[in-house]
Amino acid sequence: MREALFIKKNKDRWLKNQTEPAESPDDMASAFTQLVDDLAYAKTFYANSKTEAFLNKEAARVYLDIYRNRKEESSRLVRFWKYELPLSIAKHHKTVFFAFLVFVVFFLLGMLVSKQNPDVIVSMFGHSYVNKTLENIENGNPFGIYEGGNPLLSWLGIMINNIKVAFVFFVSGIFCGLPTLYKLTETAVMVGCFDQLFASHGLGIQFWLVVFVHGALEITAIIIASAAGFVLGKSFLFPGTKNRMDAFREGAKDGVKIMIGIIPVFVIAAFFEGLITRLYNDASWLTTFVTTASATFVVWYFIIYPIRLSKKKTTSSTIPL
Repeated sequence: MREALFIKKNKDRWLKNQTEPAESPDDMASAFTQLVDDLAYAKTFYANSKTEAFLNKEAARVYLDIYRNRKEESSRLVRFWKYELPLSIAKHHKTVFFAFLVFVVFFLLGMLVSKQNPDVIVSMFGHSYVNKTLENIENGNPFGIYEGGNPLLSWLGIMINNIKVAFVFFVSGIFCGLPTLYKLTETAVMVGCFDQLFASHGLGIQFWLVVFVHGALEITAIIIASAAGFVLGKSFLFPGTKNRMDAFREGAKDGVKIMIGIIPVFVIAAFFEGLITRLYNDASWLTTFVTTASATFVVWYFIIYPIRLSKKKTTSSTIPL
């Protein structure tokens, strides 16, 4: 192909790349790929020509745009975890505290009821699960239930299930938050009954040290997912001075942001449950460390840091939001 014909065939696309920014990363990647192909063709058939020099310059420009976008995306993620999520948590701290309070009350209720009537535990978990746990207790391996199965498959299965359940908690909030409240209380009662199953055999402390290897993060994420559901319902029921639909959209936006933020918490909690909790006999120092570190992270990142950041935001405009 003659150089003039090559230029005529492609100049409109080249001019479009120069004058119209790409609408998406995929469009930018496609434009870069085409420019590289054009540059390779020009190097082969029109070496050292003005066309080659032009295409080389354009390809370099698009590449730098892609690199710049990647840096901005990376900084965007850092900003989300460092500022946006904690500030969203701080904005709805009362709702998060309400969800936490509900969980604690019904957790204690579950313990009390199952202590008075052990059959409640069976109704919650089924005969097979309870009998297996009692057998493990008798054999001196009370938490052996966590040692079964392939660790990797357990991790993936638990992670997918917990994330799915959490989003059900959140989406249910659209019905005035009532289904979310029911699911949260049900979960709290189950955990309370589970605790009582071990406490009744003198294993109350061990329960916290072993189950909360993953439970510290998992239960925190469930509570926060419930809070996100309450935010969704509350924004529609109590819009305040805002238009109801505007308030609902804002609540939905905050709720989605919170849900996205806690997905990694579920991933890590499932990893701990599938691969770390089972080591409570062989590496008790590790499980104790993980439990302590998880609890410290929860208190810092979801309570102390959001409060500090919120106070700082009100007194300074230097936070890059």
